[in-house]
Parts: sequence; structure tokens; C-alpha cells
Amino acid sequence: SSGINAEYGATTSEGRTNENNKTLDDVQGRQKFNVDPKKGIESLIASGLLNDTPEDIASFLYKGGRITKTKIGEYLGENKEPNLTVLRKFVELFEFQKMDIVTALRAFLGKFRLPGEAQKIDRMMEEFAVVYCQTNAAVYSKSDTCY
Repeated sequence: SSGINAEYGATTSEGRTNENNKTLDDVQGRQKFNVDPKKGIESLIASGLLNDTPEDIASFLYKGGRITKTKIGEYLGENKEPNLTVLRKFVELFEFQKMDIVTALRAFLGKFRLPGEAQKIDRMMEEFAVVYCQTNAAVYSKSDTCY
């Protein structure tokens, strides 16, 4: 009888250990992200907490949660892959339908801090304009007008 209980006990504590490790990996991955976004994402992918797809990375950034808005902006502003695709997927997560442009822009800019570099800001705002215009074609026929 005690052998069976010990077996169940081992399984339970083992299960808890796996959960604790996942939680620890998650916390450490987010802390790394707040220092170096690229390394943080690599860490979360390596520990199996994040899938290595632009959609999943974008969703992770969109949800936020113990990651700094400044570092989210830093990651999204990079002019290389996968960052550019992640930026597109990130913007596509917003529901801009039937939103006026000011409200949509507030929602967009509320999720991260714009980086200081003009080229990065330009790229991010252009991506916003393209997606906003696609979802509100009746308001703006061209993304240039919106931008």
C-alpha cells in the first residue's frame, strides 16, 4: 500500500517540478527579453514555451505580461527578419474594423513604446497604415493617405 502511495507521490512531485521548471523558464525568458529581446525570445523558444513562428512571437508581444513596452518596440523596430514579419503579424492582431484612426492609433501605440530612431518609427507607422487601410477600405482607399 505504501509503495503505491509513494509511486503516486513521486508522480505528483515530478509533475510539480516540471511545472516549476516551466514557470522558471518563462520568468527567466521574460527577464532576458527585458534585457535583450532577441535572446529572450530565443530562450523561450529553446525551453519550448514559445513556438518559433512569426504568429506566435507576435502574439507573445501583443499579450505583453512582464515584458517592457520599450523592449517590445525595440524588437518590432528591427529592419530584418524575422522582426519584419513579426511586426506585420503583430499589427494584424489588432481589430481595427469600425475604429476611427485616432482610436486605432491609440490602441496600437498602447501596446509598446516607439523606438527613438526615425526609420524604425516610419516602418512601424507604415505597417500600421497598411493594415488599418485594409480593414477600413471604405475610409481610406490608399495606405499612403492614411500614413
